[in-house]
Amino acid sequence: MATGETGIIGKGIVIKGSLTGGGDLVIEGRVEGQIALKNHLTIESTGKVQADIRAEELTINGEASGNIDASTRVAINASAKVAGDIKAPRIVIEDGAVFNGSIEMDVRLPDDI
Repeated sequence: MATGETGIIGKGIVIKGSLTGGGDLVIEGRVEGQIALKNHLTIESTGKVQADIRAEELTINGEASGNIDASTRVAINASAKVAGDIKAPRIVIEDGAVFNGSIEMDVRLPDDI
């Protein structure tokens, strides 16, 4: 995670609406709506997110449903369940993770390929 402020949405918390911010965010509870962060978002194993997500970096251990747009990296760990389209230059999907959607990696390939 990036250094600086980190917010936490605890296990018993449900948020409906838009979340925006410049710090890191850890979701252990439930979020429905839209998320736009300038830094790192982590969805823990207890976290459930039904939202379109924009962040610099995203790590998913729990459940996410919605489109994802990350400027640097998306990591879908073994315990994760993800449904939606992903756009990021780097994507990691661990063995055991569940993913249903499409992936777009905006990476420039060499001219000779």
